[in-house]
Amino acid sequence: MTKAEIVAEIAQRTGIEKVNIQETVESFMEVLKGSLAKGENVYLRGFGSFIIKRRAEKTGRNISKNTTIIIPAHNIPSFKPSKTFMNEIKSNVK
Repeated sequence: MTKAEIVAEIAQRTGIEKVNIQETVESFMEVLKGSLAKGENVYLRGFGSFIIKRRAEKTGRNISKNTTIIIPAHNIPSFKPSKTFMNEIKSNVK
């Protein structure tokens, strides 16, 4: 499902204009990205958590040059679904 499809689905369910929903979805994503960029986790009860995970420094290989490189420690965004969300997904497996 794309962002446009999400906007269309919400517009159909609520009767709110797509333009307003588009602005709301964009604002939500900007707030989410901004919070994660500042190192703040975002918790949505009943849905899940958007968290920052720290990856340790590690050694990697550049196969084309046959050399070893050091990959520095860095942060990555991650999503952890809530238990109720996971149970709903597990029960809908076909």
